[in-house]
Amino acid sequence: MTGRADAPRRSRFTRRKLVPYLFVLPNMVVFGLFTIWPAINGFNISFYDSANGRTFRPVGTDNYHRILGNDEFWTVARHTIVFVVGFVVASTVLATVLALLLNGQKRGRGALSAAYFLPVVVSPVVVGLIWNAALQRQTGLVNSVVSALGFGQPAWLIDPNLALISVILVGVWVHLGFYTMIMLSGLQSIDSSVNEAATIDGAGTWQKIRLITLPLLRPTTMVVITLATIAGFQAFDFIFTLTGGGPVGATTLIIQYIYENGFTPPIAYGLASAAAVILFLVIFAVTFLNYLVGRRTEAM
Repeated sequence: MTGRADAPRRSRFTRRKLVPYLFVLPNMVVFGLFTIWPAINGFNISFYDSANGRTFRPVGTDNYHRILGNDEFWTVARHTIVFVVGFVVASTVLATVLALLLNGQKRGRGALSAAYFLPVVVSPVVVGLIWNAALQRQTGLVNSVVSALGFGQPAWLIDPNLALISVILVGVWVHLGFYTMIMLSGLQSIDSSVNEAATIDGAGTWQKIRLITLPLLRPTTMVVITLATIAGFQAFDFIFTLTGGGPVGATTLIIQYIYENGFTPPIAYGLASAAAVILFLVIFAVTFLNYLVGRRTEAM
C-alpha cells in the first residue's frame, strides 16, 4: 500500500523537475543549432582550405601556421589589444563614476538612467553613420565645437592614431549605459547601514567611496570588466560603418580580419575559421582569468 501511495508522489515530483527543462528546451535547441553547431563546424573547417565553400581540401594545421606567421594578423592583433584595453578601462571607470552620481541623485534618476541607456538600443550601423558624420574634419559637429574652443580641427577619422582613439570612445559611448546600470544595481545592493555607520564615525564622502563602496563593489566591477572584455574583442559592426577599418588599416580589428578572409575575395574559409578559433581561445583565457581574479578578490 505504501508503494502505491508513493508512486503518484514520485510521478508529481518527476514532472515538477522536468517542467523547467521543457521551458528551456526550445531556446537550447535554437542555441545549439545556430551557435554551438556552427562553432564546432568552424573549428573543423579551420583544418581545411576552401575558396568556394563547397569543396574542401584538408591542410592540417597549415592555416594556423599561416596566421601566426602573417604580419598583417599581428598588426590587427595589436590594434585589437589596444582597443580592448582602452575600451575596458574607460568603460569601467566611467560606468563606476556615473553609477555613483546616479545613486546619489534624488530626483530624475529614472530619466537620466534612460538617457544613458539609450545608445545601447540604437542599431550599431546607425551609431557608425551618426558618428561618421559627427567626426568629419570640415563639417562634423565635434570639430565645430572643438574649433570654437580654439583647438583647431583634428583629423579624427584620417589620422591613424586619432582614428583608433575615436572608435574606442564611440564604443564606450555605445555600451556605457549598460555597464552603468550594472554598477548601479551593485551599488544599490550595498547595505546602507554600512555607510551610515561610517558617517557616524566621521568618514567623509571620498573616504566612504574609497574604503567601503569600491571594495564592496568589486564583484560587480569584475562582471563589468568581463562583459566589456568580451564586447571589446567582438567589436566590429559600428567600427565597420564608422571607418571601414581605415585609415590604412588603423582600426581593423580581429573580427573584421575574420570577416574579410571569410567573405571578401580572395576567400579563405579555412584561414578565417582558424582566426576565429584563436579569438575564441583568447576570449576564453581572458574570461577565465577574470573569473579567477574575481574569486580571489571575493575570498579576500
